Amino acid sequence: MLLSLEPRGYESRPMLWLSPLLAALLTLISGALLFVALGHPPLETLRVLLIDPVSDLYGVSELLVKALPILLCALGLAVVYNARIWNIGAEGQLLIGALAGSALAVNIIDWDSRWALPLTLAAGTLGGAAWAGLCAWLRTQFNANEILTSIMLNYIALNLLLFAVHGPLKDPEGFNFPESAMFGDATRLPQLFEDLRVHGGFYFALLALVVIWVLLHRSFLGFQIKVLGLDKRAAGFVGFREKRLVWIALLISGALAGLAGVAEVTGPIGQLVPQVSPGYGYAAITVAFLGRLNPLGILFASLLMALLYLGGENAQMAANLPQSITQLFQGMVLFFLLACDVLILYRPRLKGWSRKPHTSALEPEPAA
Repeated sequence: MLLSLEPRGYESRPMLWLSPLLAALLTLISGALLFVALGHPPLETLRVLLIDPVSDLYGVSELLVKALPILLCALGLAVVYNARIWNIGAEGQLLIGALAGSALAVNIIDWDSRWALPLTLAAGTLGGAAWAGLCAWLRTQFNANEILTSIMLNYIALNLLLFAVHGPLKDPEGFNFPESAMFGDATRLPQLFEDLRVHGGFYFALLALVVIWVLLHRSFLGFQIKVLGLDKRAAGFVGFREKRLVWIALLISGALAGLAGVAEVTGPIGQLVPQVSPGYGYAAITVAFLGRLNPLGILFASLLMALLYLGGENAQMAANLPQSITQLFQGMVLFFLLACDVLILYRPRLKGWSRKPHTSALEPEPAA
């Protein structure tokens, strides 16, 4: 018997939106079975992982803190992925944004000007956009595959950040720890509530959510981006300039990732450290597809991914689970999402080996 996949010939819109919910359900079931195999009570462990982290107001605020950088990166990825530009470099763009903003912030620690924070945020945003611009330049000038270039630029960005915190941006009074000096108050994002860590980056995320939704669903530029993704040749026939759209999409994506990075160092962290991101840029790839490249879907997917980060930390302390449990659940969500999508678009078929039927020489020929 041979298993094959046949195209269904149609695309069910309701199933495309129900697919992420089904993937989340299958992830929960698989996670429960995994906990049983590890000797942990499944329901209790799932409660520690998914409910306990947000059981109070402080937990909800921490959820928002974790979700903000993921949401900003994923919104930028929604733009490029609608154009079928496969930017895998949001992580590197986030790190460069944090590095560029920090390079300015540590040199204006004594400033009391109201322009200190806007300039720092602008430096980080432009840094992320410039890093994505390298991918755009390599693709438009040399036809380099943006998947490969953006991945390689992630590692370059990480090593640049490590060089900075061990070298020129290292705090001379930091007891030789690889970190910058604490930023001045003028370059810190304000906290929205006393005793809670949620910060002014919340407003940037909401603004980005509205802007990207309008761009993709109510603007001519968003229409051009979608046409480029659906059919590159058709976009060229109607006069849409591919190179220009590639630049615009990648610059928007990089700018939002850079804003996410600089918001982290000016917000909850307050300085440049090697652990700026535990993988927000990579998690944003899963979030973008889990949210169906729709800003509203991405919002809910970002909250889910942030919950996995919080739950992973909580499960590590409360249930003695390994730190990699977060990445494991992220991988299962993506795996089941892709599996559900395949079954939505294709129908599995079992086919036997077909043999030509044997015909006896004594059998009469069929009448014409």
